[in-house]
Amino acid sequence: MPDRHLHIVSFDVPAPPSYGGVIDVYFKAKALAELGVKVHLHCFQYGRAKAKELERFCASVHYYPRHTGKLQLLNALPYVVVSRRSELLMDRLLADDNPILFEGLHCCYHLGDPRLHGRKRIVRAHNVEHDYYGALAKAASSTFRRTYFINEAHKLQRFEPVLAEADHVLAISPKDEAYFGSHFHNVTHVPAFHASEKVQVPDGLGDFAFYHGALGVAENDQAALYLVKKVFDGLPVKLVIAGSDASRELKRAVSKTPNVELREGIPTEEIHRLVRTAQVNVLPTFQATGIKLKLLLCLFNGRHVVCNTPMVEGTGLEALCHVHDDPKGMRESILACMGKPANGQALEERARVLEERFSNRANAQRILDLL
Repeated sequence: MPDRHLHIVSFDVPAPPSYGGVIDVYFKAKALAELGVKVHLHCFQYGRAKAKELERFCASVHYYPRHTGKLQLLNALPYVVVSRRSELLMDRLLADDNPILFEGLHCCYHLGDPRLHGRKRIVRAHNVEHDYYGALAKAASSTFRRTYFINEAHKLQRFEPVLAEADHVLAISPKDEAYFGSHFHNVTHVPAFHASEKVQVPDGLGDFAFYHGALGVAENDQAALYLVKKVFDGLPVKLVIAGSDASRELKRAVSKTPNVELREGIPTEEIHRLVRTAQVNVLPTFQATGIKLKLLLCLFNGRHVVCNTPMVEGTGLEALCHVHDDPKGMRESILACMGKPANGQALEERARVLEERFSNRANAQRILDLL
């Protein structure tokens, strides 16, 4: 049987797999490689170092600089798209006839290039991007950032029809599948790829609640502030918040709340340990976009998950979480979970749903079947 080759164009260097989008890229590439695919990974690089570990499962790894700078903001194309263009990338893609997987609308500058007509092209849709950027605009604290996100949302919506050039669009959630399916004929739901293959929840009880996220992202900072000010203030439960680039406002709020601790810049392994040892993983969000990879991490490895509707809306995972949209309901649910082991029938159902729907190997095979 001849070797199967696949180009994957990634918006960022996907190692270490430490935040939402790159987690999906990293474990997708790894799962495809484990099925025998020769993965040729192309990464746009801006701030993350070259990652030797990618060479363990990729046949080749290439890096390209982003074309950043304020002049790019004047382009009619979205900044996140026009900054990810490369003739060197195109030269490498044109050197053979192998299929190409573009990771996100961000990487689709070259998707409609006439030189690629006739090639098998797939796009992984990580979000409905204009909705995501619209939500970032609402959460932004400065006028410049708010204006940038609003303009970017409009440009992304205008650019989105390029997805018609793809043979397949891989939607990351059922909700996104419904959206893209109403606009394009080539849409398939392939769930998110992630770090876990089996539900492994520890026995016993933990003695704290945990929230984690990239705190430099406005929506995560907003969620952490909500927990500190509205949910845990005065609650007889310790909350640990982990992430990097916390805002001054969040640091001030934590300093005034004795039962809340902020841990910044800790490694991914420590975050995974805290997910496992916490009694409750609390996951509010104010953006119902895509699927949050940290939700999967907590359901596969943590005891109880308390969240709000936007975290689980359209994911099919609502029944596996304690869902509350007001601080009072969240507080009461956290208190109830603190004395309750995570076991029995509820845990069995969680394992059945997650291991069936979110098997990296099975979902990698689905992509191969499309190819």
